[in-house]
Amino acid sequence: MHPKELRYSPEHIWLRDEGSGQFRLGITYRYQEQLKALVYLELPPAGRELKCGEPFGAIESSKASVDLISPIDGTVVVANAAAIQKPGLVNADPYGEGWLVLVRSPEAGGGKSLMSADAYLAAISRETESGPCQI
Repeated sequence: MHPKELRYSPEHIWLRDEGSGQFRLGITYRYQEQLKALVYLELPPAGRELKCGEPFGAIESSKASVDLISPIDGTVVVANAAAIQKPGLVNADPYGEGWLVLVRSPEAGGGKSLMSADAYLAAISRETESGPCQI
């Protein structure tokens, strides 16, 4: 459910190293499952600078509206226009066609401070044990 080759943030954003200093970002299966059916997705345009720990977009469902928090510094190369037009792609395929943005980052090996899949699963298990996840 959570691919081992990806890195994960506490804010439920995954990062895939695409090589050449580029990283693809998306939300985790767990997060899209909590949010339920997504109805709106706001993503930044190409060229926008992202700062680690700051919002880079927003996502809405019938359940909640939340900011998307960047796990790295960088510049948006492209936002996923298909997901903007059809936010349900994020629900249907969060690690494939439902990706959010491609970012060029100066961070060597970007996302190394993020969690492995096993650490992410342990973190969300602790959330579940301590009570329902709050969105």
